[in-house]
Amino acid sequence: MIIPQEMIVQLENIVGQSFLFLDMATRTHYGHDETEDYNFPPSVVVKPADAAQVSEIIKLANTYKVPVVPIGARTGLSGGALSINGGIGLSIERLNSITIDEKNLQAILGPAVITQEFQEAALNKGLFYPPDPSSRGSCTIGGNVAENAGGARAVKYGVTKDYVLNLEVVLPTGEIIWTGANTLKNSTGYNLTQLMVGSEGTLGIITKIVMKLLPKNTHNVLMLVPFFKAEQACEAVAAIFRAGIVPSALEFMERDAIDWGLRFLDSVSLTVKDEVQAHLLIEVDGNYPDVLFAEAEKIMEVVEHFVIDEVLYADTEDQKNALWKLRRVVGEAVKSNSIYKEEDTVVPRYELPTLLKGVKTIGDKYGFKSVCYGHAGDGNLHVNIIKGTMSDEMWENEVPKGIREIFELTVSLKGTLSGEHGIGYVQKNYMDIAFSTQHLQLMKSIKTIFDPNNILNPGKIFPDSI
Repeated sequence: MIIPQEMIVQLENIVGQSFLFLDMATRTHYGHDETEDYNFPPSVVVKPADAAQVSEIIKLANTYKVPVVPIGARTGLSGGALSINGGIGLSIERLNSITIDEKNLQAILGPAVITQEFQEAALNKGLFYPPDPSSRGSCTIGGNVAENAGGARAVKYGVTKDYVLNLEVVLPTGEIIWTGANTLKNSTGYNLTQLMVGSEGTLGIITKIVMKLLPKNTHNVLMLVPFFKAEQACEAVAAIFRAGIVPSALEFMERDAIDWGLRFLDSVSLTVKDEVQAHLLIEVDGNYPDVLFAEAEKIMEVVEHFVIDEVLYADTEDQKNALWKLRRVVGEAVKSNSIYKEEDTVVPRYELPTLLKGVKTIGDKYGFKSVCYGHAGDGNLHVNIIKGTMSDEMWENEVPKGIREIFELTVSLKGTLSGEHGIGYVQKNYMDIAFSTQHLQLMKSIKTIFDPNNILNPGKIFPDSI
């Protein structure tokens, strides 16, 4: 898309010459996220300083009918931040303030705050922000809100939506609103706050976020359980909950995920027997060590009913950090080996063995290899489909058929297409599997009410046929 020169001049007047970019290098840099190998450079990149500047940009975009794509840290895996129609790439990176309200156990954040930096700022005040995506060291809170990110500890503590109290949002028509109140309870009108959470930058641009915090826990126990059968690892997940234990994290990694992660990380050493097919990484946390050790013993009683190897207890903080580093780096390790498509399936946790088995069967049918891992405690299985030596023709034409069958299986198990990565650009044409035409038209009507000129992140979430 070619943006008129007079609009460029007006954008420069809003953000200043230092924060407007037309060069191809910058546009290309902001034209990709972590979704496969896609790159859609915006026509211009702007970096506003506050909500007022965002508002002016949006009003100008409406005048010229130019699309605007909110861009955060570009760690997304569904193409939500890709400027597929060109237009304005609106980077929120300058909105990065952190204010911790210790009296009310809340924080007021700019959307560009890195998730891990927020967590550490809270811990320094004796407080705890649980949601922790694997990319927490680079992803932003604004992106987490836009995608309703989860992470390993969602199984006990919930996902991003469970911590968002209020949002300052610039609407697609340029108005600035607060969506709710800084209170723990709110039954006043429609819940616009939760409508914005997970809307993937299609209903508004988030410029401030009010989050609730928890008191931090003082202790945890972390154990790595090797299984000789991957499906049994999945079966053990539901069994642990049926035994009355709610872990703070319960992660699944099949053998390839462990092997690729170990090759990627020179700093982590772990001996894995050839017969081992999968691992569960299980954490319990709290303030009373005796209670945690009793819970760990109960988990041992459960997993010993399956065919397992020797369980590793992480005795030191260094060991714990190494195991978590291994788990968090799996996606990066897979990407370093090959182009891949990552599907973010989620089912009721009891159905995990059926889903895993089905994924492998479908892969055999369509000739692709997959590496699976994820937040098993939530029933959230990340399926990485590897291109490897597959031809472009098969990758572009056969693999999507297999993905559709994986999603059909997922929905048949009472699951859905995405647990935490969002729909964005790459999954939108599978939405008919999860929703009827009436469902999709209703959602699109909401989009139209907020964004009558369809300028804000168009071409995302909704199938091309709707």
